[in-house]
Amino acid sequence: MNVRKKLAVLAFSGGMDSSTLAGHYHQSGYELILLSFDYGQRHTRELASARAVAAHYAAEHHVVDLTTVGALMPGSALTDPDVEVPDGHYEDETMRITVVPNRNAIMANIAAGIAAARVAELVALGIHAGDHTVYPDCRPSFVDALRVSVDSALEGLHVPRVEAPFLHLRKVDIALRAAELGVPLQLSWSCYRGGELHCGRCGTCTERREAFELAGLSDPTEYETLAVR
Repeated sequence: MNVRKKLAVLAFSGGMDSSTLAGHYHQSGYELILLSFDYGQRHTRELASARAVAAHYAAEHHVVDLTTVGALMPGSALTDPDVEVPDGHYEDETMRITVVPNRNAIMANIAAGIAAARVAELVALGIHAGDHTVYPDCRPSFVDALRVSVDSALEGLHVPRVEAPFLHLRKVDIALRAAELGVPLQLSWSCYRGGELHCGRCGTCTERREAFELAGLSDPTEYETLAVR
């Protein structure tokens, strides 16, 4: 008798958090559907990393085209070529310019719809405590509201669980969890500038470097330069 494996649908950027998320559910015995999103971000370099990490886990991987949506949402440093990507830490006020309005909500709802159609057990997001200050759709209240919304929108259909297992973890905790799981973070991509190498100065690069340092782990990332703290 064939036993169907558990299926999980993950919002998957190919960054440090979502790569660790993939490792987390892979270790838990799930088959993975990894959904990456092209929303016109200047760091489309992350999509190549997403493909590489997905291949590592032999996961089903798709890139969802949201470029039209992104083009209609100016004003963010991630999507608007006229807005500079700021240097510094996520806690800095300047990091608010990197907000893409409702980004996680849009992606999460697409993932939930696909999870329902594929009869997946769960849909998961890799958001963590370090995101809460800057990004409204990374906060616990958003996850709670998303669960209510998914339950209501899919009433009478298959309803996947919405999970965010790193919601109350710090970035350093994710680095430690990745090391424990053997996640290939050398394949992952964090930089918002999206050059050939991580810039080492933007908020995501700063947070990434600090996480490895605080965890006492070797950082496999090659940076163009190191930011002054």
